Amino acid sequence: MLKPTLNKGLILIGIMSSLLTLSSCGGNTPDVSVVEDITDDYYEFQDFNLNTYGIPAFISLPDETANIGASTKPEVNHIQNDIQWEVNIGSSFQLLIEDYGDITDLIEVEKTALAEQSFFHVNYLIDEPGLILYERILLVKGIENASPNVGVEHKSYHVYGAKVINGVTYELQSREDGYEKVIIELMAKSIRSLRAMK
Repeated sequence: MLKPTLNKGLILIGIMSSLLTLSSCGGNTPDVSVVEDITDDYYEFQDFNLNTYGIPAFISLPDETANIGASTKPEVNHIQNDIQWEVNIGSSFQLLIEDYGDITDLIEVEKTALAEQSFFHVNYLIDEPGLILYERILLVKGIENASPNVGVEHKSYHVYGAKVINGVTYELQSREDGYEKVIIELMAKSIRSLRAMK
């Protein structure tokens, strides 16, 4: 009777020590962490043709099954012969696209700009050659002297990407205010899906 209880106790202790060991192996790089895998599974997405708006490409956008609280019909705001587009799915999803011609170092330039600002702490959740997804936390001065009952953490999530379509570099990004993490992860999947028409 004591033996099964002892075995369960040993198993529990083993699991707890494993979890503590794993959680303490974070390293000294707080600016880059791991976000859950943003896979290439696009079952909650629908292909959208951007050629009508001057971009010879398809992009996969969230559909009604993505449950983002938005209408399912994407709308594109674009002035003919302009270099900027807004792809909107209701008020919960706004992807900004801009034509940068043959400039290809957009990600590096954006990361430099983020590193030079002093109002936010940036934590990269995805850091790839053509895509960054990051958490932005407002740096509050005097927080160590503030009452524990005062203040709200100001955190937002953002995505920035660059894709070359037929020799033209397109910048794709979330709005300046960012969104909830789940919306930004959907945007990251959309950015990854941008592909030239065949």
